[in-house]
Amino acid sequence: MELTIQSVNFDATDQLKAFIEKKIKKLERFTDDIIQAEVILRVVKPETANNKDAAVKLNLRHREAFANKKADSFEEAIDLCAMAIEKQIIKTKEKKER
Repeated sequence: MELTIQSVNFDATDQLKAFIEKKIKKLERFTDDIIQAEVILRVVKPETANNKDAAVKLNLRHREAFANKKADSFEEAIDLCAMAIEKQIIKTKEKKER
């Protein structure tokens, strides 16, 4: 799986990049169809609570999965995105089995 991390108007730390990579790699246990993952991180202005925006897009073999979440930290936003995408993958797997 190819992983691309984009941080808009700031530089993501190595620690944050490692956290994102770990979370996205965990999604591979739900499906082997992941071809590419794109993560886009933004700080929403003005400085308020829930101003960290994370968007995760997975290109799967025959479809796409996308999640966009806002939270107090990028780690929390990535966690929420990973959970949302996990649900999408499980849902489409269940539809296939019918």
